[in-house]
Amino acid sequence: MKVITISRVYGAGGHSIGKKVAETLGIEFYDRDIIKETALAMGIDPELIKAAEEHITKGDTLLRAISPISYDYKNTIFNYERNAIVKIASEGPCVILGRCAGEILQEEGIDCLNVFLFADSIHCGKRVGELLNTTDVNLIAREMKKQNSSRNAYFTRYTGKHLMDSQNWHMTLDTGVLGFDTCAKIICDAAR
Repeated sequence: MKVITISRVYGAGGHSIGKKVAETLGIEFYDRDIIKETALAMGIDPELIKAAEEHITKGDTLLRAISPISYDYKNTIFNYERNAIVKIASEGPCVILGRCAGEILQEEGIDCLNVFLFADSIHCGKRVGELLNTTDVNLIAREMKKQNSSRNAYFTRYTGKHLMDSQNWHMTLDTGVLGFDTCAKIICDAAR
């Protein structure tokens, strides 16, 4: 069994599916735990990490030119998270959500199964509405656009690749068509 990395568009159910895969395989699931480990290693409040990580925008290039310290802080967080991901994966099979984990582990020569989850805007919107506890279509659409743009910019910044390019992944699954349970089963079968 391998380390499994899962990346996703916002609302595709990556967290839920990742947890289900980990439970089925009897291995650990890492998502926000990486924030805690990074904060501990850096000696700072986890909320500061949460606010800065995975949130790089197109404007960050301009920000770096104006204030390199702010941008370098994000690079520092990424490097600490990178170390945490490598440490976690070195300890054995697990599921790691987001944070360019698949690319990081491949660079380190750690065998992993890299999965990308997506769904159409209707399925993602329904899920995001549940997560935000709202039916406000405009709010849901804004949040989806913001989160997906941020995730793509983060992935591109640290890998030089585009998040939604299928060549980055061993497997891409449409959670809207297949459903969470089927996606989890496919991932488990592939990992075995």
